[in-house]
Amino acid sequence: MKKENGLKVAEFLLQIKAVELKPAEPFTWASGLKSPIYCDNRKTLSYPKIRTHLRQQFVEVINEEFPNPDVIAGVATGGIAIGALVAQELGLPFIYVRSEAKKHGLTNLVEGVIEKGQTVVLVEDLISTGGSSLSAVKALRETGAKVKGMVAIFTYGFSKADENFKAAKCSLRTLTNYELLLKQATKSNHINEEQLDTLREWKMNPETWSQSFLQDA
Repeated sequence: MKKENGLKVAEFLLQIKAVELKPAEPFTWASGLKSPIYCDNRKTLSYPKIRTHLRQQFVEVINEEFPNPDVIAGVATGGIAIGALVAQELGLPFIYVRSEAKKHGLTNLVEGVIEKGQTVVLVEDLISTGGSSLSAVKALRETGAKVKGMVAIFTYGFSKADENFKAAKCSLRTLTNYELLLKQATKSNHINEEQLDTLREWKMNPETWSQSFLQDA
């Protein structure tokens, strides 16, 4: 990732509030944890200029890091729309991987056509621990496909995700990350120095930070 490109993507996410930073009024994640950051990259699809930029950046990364794949795959649900745009730009077939198999019909987990031995790059919107994303990698490998790697818009940069991708032997490249987001947020006055310290404390140990906030509330 080129730093200047990562900062530009971060600024886009901040501008449209695809990423919101609220250290004093944290969000509640699905896990129940309190978090000073919330990310919804689906919002990027509503802004033609931004989604075009993301598509172009993905194509550049794929051509540099995972060249000449046979197929592009989107990870449900956040990676489906942007993945289809990337596949269109590259002139490649597109498929997507469900979070779980359908309960009826063909009970597909992978939707679309991919043949054994074909190479594939997965497109994702957000990386947290990497669990659901790597489930998609596993599903594709079970079809006999060869996963070249995964690209995503944003990662929190948790060490758990690094460990999970390493264990799965899957390369990950992202357009921006948490550190670049904080740098850009400070530069563009989305946050002040005190808020920056809080956000860095959260990143070090989200569970401890959440517990501390709930105790102090």
